[in-house]
Amino acid sequence: MTNKICVKTPATTANMGPGFDCLGMALDIWNTLVVTNGEGSISVAGKGSEELPWDSNNLVWRSFNQFFVEVDLPIPLVDFECHNEIPLARGMGSSSAALVSGLLAANKYSGGILNNEDLLKIAADMEGHVDNVAAAMYGGLQIGVYDSEDIVTASVPVPEDISVVIYVPDVPMPTDKSREVLAPDVSREAAVYNIGRSALLVQCMATGNFENLRVATQDRLHQPDRQQIFFPMKNIIKAAIDSGALGAYLSGAGSSILALCVDREYTIGYEMADAAMKSGLNGEIIVTKPTLSGAYFQ
Repeated sequence: MTNKICVKTPATTANMGPGFDCLGMALDIWNTLVVTNGEGSISVAGKGSEELPWDSNNLVWRSFNQFFVEVDLPIPLVDFECHNEIPLARGMGSSSAALVSGLLAANKYSGGILNNEDLLKIAADMEGHVDNVAAAMYGGLQIGVYDSEDIVTASVPVPEDISVVIYVPDVPMPTDKSREVLAPDVSREAAVYNIGRSALLVQCMATGNFENLRVATQDRLHQPDRQQIFFPMKNIIKAAIDSGALGAYLSGAGSSILALCVDREYTIGYEMADAAMKSGLNGEIIVTKPTLSGAYFQ
């Protein structure tokens, strides 16, 4: 390999309300991974530096090594430097960013044995769903579905004037715990409710017609169940809508709440934070935009 491989990978927001496990959008918040020949060490700076493992259990390290298992090559000895801006366990795709960056770095190290579709399949298998990893890999708004063992992805245009306000609670919401509360079965009524809204959401984003985004970001498949372990969610979403957001939803498995806007971002953020505080919850507000760029080499 060259002396250094540097990969930048974006945060992602998944589900976007109704698109459970099949819609994801890249956000202009980035983790940076630097890989160099070395002795097998890892360092983590920024978000998650105190919580993430500094050994071979780290997802970056695991995905890098998994690549060489998949292509049946010896695992090289390298050092990893992780510089993280994506909040950990907050529904903003930190694990997907780790998987994608590790796989891309490994593929670069190998001389590019696999294409992005192959890498996406490995990442989705490790993650367990395709929505975040597709958005992290390709950027923009991605639809990702399984066709038997194959993955089909499709890009949806993202309007240039849309912005994002994220309320990031101090309280994490690990994906495994957030999935444990989901009911094993859903009603036909709930399925139809979400199918229609997923289609409406894609239409809103593809055309820039925002008047239906409030309805298009509603959900009955996962947010009601997750409300049981994150009771401030409904109040924060309502505060976002009432203060001018076009739509709002629980980002991924939570705990972040994301609002889609075209203006009044800081007013909306303030009202979301105020609603959270009234529910006994502290956190921070991030104002950003979607990014059309997926992970890339710097």
